[in-house]
Amino acid sequence: MASQDTDLRQRLGNEMSAESNVDERCASCNRNLNQPDGVTLNRNGSNISEWSFDNDVEKDSTFMRIREAAQRVRSDFVEQLDDRLGQLLDGFMDELDKTADKESQSNAKTKRHHPLEAKVFVPRESLLTQLLVNKNIQTIYNIFVAILIVFMLNNIVSEIIETGSFAFDFKLIRWCFGKFPIVMWTWCMMMLWTMAIVFATFQYWARHRHHLQRKVPDVVWLACYIASQVIFLVYPIHVIVINNLPPASSIVITAEQTRLMMKMHAFVRENVPRALEWTPPKDEVSSTSPRNGVIHNKRSAAVDDIKKTTTEDRPCPDFSQFLYFLFAPTLIYRDSYPMTPKVRWDVVRTNLAQVLGCLFYTYYIFDSYCVPVFRNFGKEKLTLENITLCVFGCMLPGTLMLILAFFAILHSWLNAHAEMLRFADRQFYKDWWNSKSFSNYYRSWNVVVHDWLYSYVYRDCQLVGLGRGASMVIVFLISAIFHEYIIILAMQFFYPVLFVMFGCIGLCFLFLTEKGASRSWNVFFWVSLFIGNGLLMCLYSQEWFARKNCAIEVTTWWDYITPLSWYCNVTE
Repeated sequence: MASQDTDLRQRLGNEMSAESNVDERCASCNRNLNQPDGVTLNRNGSNISEWSFDNDVEKDSTFMRIREAAQRVRSDFVEQLDDRLGQLLDGFMDELDKTADKESQSNAKTKRHHPLEAKVFVPRESLLTQLLVNKNIQTIYNIFVAILIVFMLNNIVSEIIETGSFAFDFKLIRWCFGKFPIVMWTWCMMMLWTMAIVFATFQYWARHRHHLQRKVPDVVWLACYIASQVIFLVYPIHVIVINNLPPASSIVITAEQTRLMMKMHAFVRENVPRALEWTPPKDEVSSTSPRNGVIHNKRSAAVDDIKKTTTEDRPCPDFSQFLYFLFAPTLIYRDSYPMTPKVRWDVVRTNLAQVLGCLFYTYYIFDSYCVPVFRNFGKEKLTLENITLCVFGCMLPGTLMLILAFFAILHSWLNAHAEMLRFADRQFYKDWWNSKSFSNYYRSWNVVVHDWLYSYVYRDCQLVGLGRGASMVIVFLISAIFHEYIIILAMQFFYPVLFVMFGCIGLCFLFLTEKGASRSWNVFFWVSLFIGNGLLMCLYSQEWFARKNCAIEVTTWWDYITPLSWYCNVTE
């Protein structure tokens, strides 16, 4: 670089010296041509004005040459400087790329040992709780409340005009939640099984596995845990089928069954490594050593020391921690969670009132837009035109019912429980309505379930060596199976529309919209959501009323798994 600057300076000096020599020769000629009598002539006898004109022209041409030379030097200098700076920057970027590659390789090695991050609980409000502080969002909320009032007035006025009187009987709601004492009894039995069987057995195994392992190995305890989960899965199914529970009551039982199974697995999965790493004090081992073939369990000072230790030093958490986890609005077990200072009972009352409001909202939508459409299904001729009109007619009410279910359960119900339990982390969902890809929608729609699938299915699949794609497919299959399981027991027939749409089409859409970034992808997401909800409501409602109206006896298991709506009054 220094040599190039020296060459440029030398070239510029040579140009300037050449021009200065020309100026010196012109000046000497002007001094030697002075004449007497006040007349100044040049060598050819011309007067001074002609000589001055020629001199000015020559000076202008000299300045132009100097300027051109300076511009050439400047352009050469800038070009060489750009080349040099480009080389320096290219080298710098190469070094950055090498450094980034090394860091990515080191991160990849770290991820192989620690595949994915664990869930971290922090105090935060739900997103809609934050948004409803804004008066513009509050206005949208008020619009939905006004629509509910209009639905109620429409129902009241219609019944008064038709019958001359009005009564709040809500027959559809009372039928859907019928046989509720059986539901409460079944729920109590499931809670008792969870606390008395699962927790007590796990606590006993965790504290005594070291001196019982020779007689009862860990694989036997694992088999007992799997058997307990199978029994817990079968018992509610038996209750629903034997008592012929209506849809809403069946959904309450199966949803609670699924929730408790997920919580039991989370508790066991989080605490098994702790129990395996825990070693009892030596005094406790000696006090429980066999004498004459009999194990004498003596209370010693070591046992008292165990009670005084922290939770992390124990093989199993306390029952109070397990009980709080059973009711906490999360499926990820921790020994402790961030807590709020106090319970705001006005928030609890508001959220519970919103749950009731969404329930009546759903009732009015279904009673006004769905029942009249499907009431005569199975009694009339079924055509492709009727099915098409049915799907498009169910898109709007189906999507409205989905939004109401989201607001009632994931916002109001969970926030009410979180407030009563002073549970501070209330990120039960994210801004799924802004999703431009279905992958973002699946992650943000139900954060509570997503965290469980991510922590105990996806991460564990990664730990055993499965790839990202295989782990994702397993997550989708498990989620789709349990969603369809709840629908099957609620409707009491097998019609896997939700499984196909969620586990197959939804999985394809996951990769189709993975790189969506423009606003049009959000429009595509909402159009797909409307169509999907319309199909679900139309097909499931058709199958329900077909089994009610068609003159076909359902006597075998094959009748339960065969869709009657496919051939009930298709041709007459």
